[in-house]
Amino acid sequence: MAGAEGTAAEAAHAGPPAFLVQLTLLLIVSALAAYGSFRLRLLPIIGFLLAGVLVGPGALGLIRDPQLIAAASEVGVMLLLFTIGIEFSLERLSRIARLIFLGGGLQVGLTVLAAAGALLALGVGAADAAFTGCLLALSSTAIVMKLLGERGETNARTGQVSLGILIFQDLAVVLMVLLIPMLAGQGGGAAGVLIALAKAGGIIALVLVAARRVVPPLMEVVARTCSAEIFLLAVVALCFGTASLTALAGVSLALGAFLAGLLVSESRYGAQAMGEILPLQILFSAAFFLSVGVQLDLRFVLSHLGLVLGAAALITLLKVLVTSLSVRLLGEDWRTALPVALLTGQVGEFSFVLATTGAALGLSFAGLGEQGSGVFIAATVLLMALTPALAALGGPLLARLPSPAPGGAGTAAAGAGPSGGEAHGDGAHGLPVAGRVVFLGYGAHARLSARALSRAGQPYSVLTRSPDGASELQGRGAPVLIADYTRAGLLRDLGIDSARAVVIADDDTEMTERTLSVLRTVAPQVQVITRATSPEGFAGLQALGAQHVLSAHREVAAGILDLLTPPEVTRAQLSRHLAEHPPVTLSAAQRAQCEHAAHNAGPVTPEADVCLECVAAGDTWVHLRVCMTCGHVGCCDSSKNRHATRHAQGQGHPVIRSAEPGEDWAYCYEHRWTT
Repeated sequence: MAGAEGTAAEAAHAGPPAFLVQLTLLLIVSALAAYGSFRLRLLPIIGFLLAGVLVGPGALGLIRDPQLIAAASEVGVMLLLFTIGIEFSLERLSRIARLIFLGGGLQVGLTVLAAAGALLALGVGAADAAFTGCLLALSSTAIVMKLLGERGETNARTGQVSLGILIFQDLAVVLMVLLIPMLAGQGGGAAGVLIALAKAGGIIALVLVAARRVVPPLMEVVARTCSAEIFLLAVVALCFGTASLTALAGVSLALGAFLAGLLVSESRYGAQAMGEILPLQILFSAAFFLSVGVQLDLRFVLSHLGLVLGAAALITLLKVLVTSLSVRLLGEDWRTALPVALLTGQVGEFSFVLATTGAALGLSFAGLGEQGSGVFIAATVLLMALTPALAALGGPLLARLPSPAPGGAGTAAAGAGPSGGEAHGDGAHGLPVAGRVVFLGYGAHARLSARALSRAGQPYSVLTRSPDGASELQGRGAPVLIADYTRAGLLRDLGIDSARAVVIADDDTEMTERTLSVLRTVAPQVQVITRATSPEGFAGLQALGAQHVLSAHREVAAGILDLLTPPEVTRAQLSRHLAEHPPVTLSAAQRAQCEHAAHNAGPVTPEADVCLECVAAGDTWVHLRVCMTCGHVGCCDSSKNRHATRHAQGQGHPVIRSAEPGEDWAYCYEHRWTT
């Protein structure tokens, strides 16, 4: 007994597990790197790289557990590719197909050929030459897109061409992952290549079928729970599950994660999935870039400084020249080609994944043998860190070029959106926001207000977490996005600060306060309209920064319309609209017929003028009924789905009233009365 107590005491005083200490250091270093990057106005990714160099075994040696770093960075790569897959929906790929497959194909193909050809001329073996060409062909999607976003050039011609090339590079990783074992002599030659390509094609075909047939209905079921926990778990399970299945089939985890993202992107819930997964992606991506920096040995760099600087200079020169040529062959002028080439002149994060795979199979960078890995890592980290400075050279260099003729091709290329109908005028995730009223939530008051705005010719957009509300809006052709609007990153990407006004119409008081708090950090100046259900809530919402807080005792829809409609829309017009969808009540005679009616007198605002569940299912109805407890509108028992009865039985709401014009009878399911 004493021995057992002694063992327990020793365990209690043994301190935290070793992995926990290393994990804590990893998180502390990541947070400090992000803060340092903010203060120095560097990209966080570059801060992570430099922090990894500083705390790695080649410098301070604080992080010494390579297995922990490797595991965290592998998860980081998976989540990074998963989010890229969500953004690369099949519809988005088709819009910029020419930029992707022609522009990106030229850039990747010419880079591989140029690098491999130069190395072959210097006597490097064919396998190492081709392997090096694959490594150099890729650029950093994360760094380039972050730079474009900060400069406001994502939708400019430079941004669109860069995006097309980066998408092709990320897709080319799929083929490169399959080809590298072949280069190392482990793929069975040409037959092995064909088998690998057939396997990859089969996996992609399976994913495309699942994207259309399996995942959307599955996501519908999950989303209808309205549970953030269930949704997040389902999304992560889909990501890791698909990645694991592709790994079992002999294809990389990274490719599986990308395909999982593509699956989610084909459902209505891509934006919501992105919002849920982004915090995890940021965390593990920090681990990935830290792991890249940790691999850099400063002693190796100092002892091979000339070789590292020479390699970095040659890589930059090769990529800038080849990318410029590729963009020019695409039909763009130098005012687009040069900035794109400078932006993509570094080596990408996925090259590290390929480099690790190739090194394990005996391939080396530029035929340099064991030191090739060190040279590649050092040159790549240096180029990533210098990317903002390299991209900044574009302005001074373009200033030396002659101005394009008015109306010429150069003007069109530089100032227009993507050609061929690629520009569609929408913001992030395809939702227009600028100059519009944006509803966050779509309850009964928002429904009335949105329909009145539509009739008054005032544009609006809606973010909602309700699949039924989204189906109703899509059926009317209104712009809607299913997403969690409490995510600051989503609101920032949408450009919510450019909205004419934001109406926070969530029925949950706590969610309203949380949404307002997040909104004020992203868009402190935007006009905000919301509602309070108590005097305390009124004061709290005002303190959080809402300019217009409507009382629960006032007709909220009318108040919203008063604030949002232009002077030429009269109060009489608004009153007529509201009269078409008034709150409904039960008469004194109806309330007297049973105790259920006495507690369901109203007034209740009908949540819609359609059966939302039928709209979501693509069905029709005969008559509509409104629940006198909560305002739910459902179809009658003469209709196919009998949603009014299903709601009453499922929720225990006994009394309904006719929602048909000119009818005021009511019905109690328990006492079965009408009047």
